[in-house]
Amino acid sequence: MEYNHQHIDNEYLGNAFKIGITINVIFIVLEVIFGLLSNSMALVSDAGHNFSDVIALIFSWLAIMLSQRKPTSKFTYGFRRSTILAAILNTVLLLVAVGFLLWETIQRIGKPVIINSKNIIIIAIIAIFVNGFTAWLFHKNKKHDLNIRSAFVHFIADTLVSLGVVISGVIMYFTGFTWLDTAVSFIIIAVILISLYKLLVDSVSLALDAVPENIDIEAVRQYLNNISEVNSIHDLHIWALSTSAAALTVHLETNTQTDVDFLSKIQHELDSRFKIEHSTIQVEYGKAKGECNDCN
Repeated sequence: MEYNHQHIDNEYLGNAFKIGITINVIFIVLEVIFGLLSNSMALVSDAGHNFSDVIALIFSWLAIMLSQRKPTSKFTYGFRRSTILAAILNTVLLLVAVGFLLWETIQRIGKPVIINSKNIIIIAIIAIFVNGFTAWLFHKNKKHDLNIRSAFVHFIADTLVSLGVVISGVIMYFTGFTWLDTAVSFIIIAVILISLYKLLVDSVSLALDAVPENIDIEAVRQYLNNISEVNSIHDLHIWALSTSAAALTVHLETNTQTDVDFLSKIQHELDSRFKIEHSTIQVEYGKAKGECNDCN
């Protein structure tokens, strides 16, 4: 996977966020109204999930805009890591939403209810189109940013869940098995938790300065070691500046004097090959091969 901000169309992405947030807010209002009128916890659960996704979209959008601000004397890297914070915040919001939906669903187990399955089918069909269209909006940039990828995955999952709601609604309409509404609600919760786990792992890893998953540090190490002027390398570190940009620092021990062109070529290769846009390289000349201390 590639998370390179240079490939992101910011104008397109801004419009995608605006459209996605607007149509989902309108749909959530309709889903809550018809869910309550139909006495369907599955619809209300899905509306709660969609609401948490809208909040996540808003924070992701704000974080991406904030990350584009120029560095200051205090924040010398700029505000790029705000996208990582947004990913963590979105995870917390989803956890809260899941807890609420789980509690409400459990409360209805064993209680006799009358459910308007026709309304459920109609709203769920609309949800398929709304969620599918929203996922399509973020398909273009899903490989370049964790926030965008999480939005895309969430709405694809929502589309599949809505399809499940349609199927359960049809079955309830013909059989009267109203317990299916509760069962579908539990399935929705399970889908949320599965998608949430991956987002949680990725966002926490980035917050702890782990090597981004799209970068193979051993491949980077091999590339640097294979440079003819380099005897050895040490203190190689790679971390995420944001959910779409990576940084690197390394010490290179060389067998010859080097110049600016030498460094520029390496930095260009690190960017083009490994999508590491910000690299700081310290050259150490004079040590014989194998004499480095603490090489890694």
